[in-house]
Amino acid sequence: MSRVLTLLDRLPLSYAVLFALTLGLAPFVPEPHIWEKLKMLGQGTLTRPIDIFDLAFHGVAWLLLFAKLARMAARRPQA
Repeated sequence: MSRVLTLLDRLPLSYAVLFALTLGLAPFVPEPHIWEKLKMLGQGTLTRPIDIFDLAFHGVAWLLLFAKLARMAARRPQA
């Protein structure tokens, strides 16, 4: 676990943001895949394996960004 946290600490925030905005939102037209898959999840129609894989694939970029931001907040010195 400490290796993962070390890698997360060493990852520049700009890379995590770029990763989330490109892979996390691709394709951009007609709507981002992550948004489409989240709507399907909410409607209960996310049943095909390819759709589940798509949600995981596009969601991992956002999870990485949120993990990086959470780690930065946890490591911030207290004032």
